[in-house]
Amino acid sequence: MRYRVQTRTRAGHIAGFVALGLIALAIVLPVFAGRGLIQDMFFILTMLVLAQFWNLLAGYGGLVSVGQQAFVGMGAYAMFGAVILWGVDPIPAILAGGVAALLLAVPTAYFAFRLQGAYFAIGTWVIAEVTRLMVAQWKALGGGTGTSLPREATGDMWGVSAVQALFGLREAAARDVLAYWLALALAVATIGGIYWLLRNRLGLALSAVRDNTEAAKSVGVDAGRMKWFVFLIAAFGTGLCGALIFVQTARISPDAAFNVSQWTAYVIFIVVIGGIGTIEGPILGVLIFFALQSAFADYGSWYLFALGIIGIVVMLVAPRGLWGLFSDRTGIHLFPVQRRLVGRDISEGET
Repeated sequence: MRYRVQTRTRAGHIAGFVALGLIALAIVLPVFAGRGLIQDMFFILTMLVLAQFWNLLAGYGGLVSVGQQAFVGMGAYAMFGAVILWGVDPIPAILAGGVAALLLAVPTAYFAFRLQGAYFAIGTWVIAEVTRLMVAQWKALGGGTGTSLPREATGDMWGVSAVQALFGLREAAARDVLAYWLALALAVATIGGIYWLLRNRLGLALSAVRDNTEAAKSVGVDAGRMKWFVFLIAAFGTGLCGALIFVQTARISPDAAFNVSQWTAYVIFIVVIGGIGTIEGPILGVLIFFALQSAFADYGSWYLFALGIIGIVVMLVAPRGLWGLFSDRTGIHLFPVQRRLVGRDISEGET
């Protein structure tokens, strides 16, 4: 017998081809879709990106943070600062948002990593609140009331005129299409990057640290370095997404940018009901969340109550989420990252 380690599956191959088709369809979606659908897709894609990064942090790194709104808000405010104070175009200013979130993550990790379990989660929330209070004192960006992107910045934004000429749209609709394409690119890059990470040695080390830190250290894994790595990557990606979200809205305030419900509670709900520790889980979760929001958002506080009940029921019935329940029963993995030892009989050519 000859043995080899394998992660590929037939379902994964099929999913890859389907994904390419869906991406191609998503690229040309503005050709035949209305503005409302484009805005809905932008919301789905940005929430998916936030969910994937939180899932990377908690589901694969074992770092349960409830302060990710700090990086959304910092990324958004850094983008606004680059546009208003330095005159940078909003599109390249998105990168400034990612860098600012990355810089904020360094002192955040320095203090938060000294805490464990629930204390770590509470610590990240406290740091996010402190960051919100500090940003609210930034008078140049509106202080506690916030501000809007300058009219000339949104009107001359990179790519808007090209989209207008391509589709014959008004300026506002063209900005929505441009933001949607950027969100699509960010979502594809996020899922592809996380999938690549989990399939190589870094992903194996990350899973080992999540499962048992001391056991991982005993086989040579630098647990501290892995935690720093995943925390900084999640912060950078979350900051990019936060900046992109507020490029599309063109209006910011501390309460909106650092909203714990919007950018952390909903994201956790998406990951938990979809399936924590899987790439497929947040994809399924964000679709369920959007459907629930569309169906019940008009019911006010009852909508939030319903989300809580659904989350509790899913956790009781399927602790690994709906996708975890499905994959356990069917063995299907669209993004296979588990390593399997496969034996092949050399004489008979059988596996």
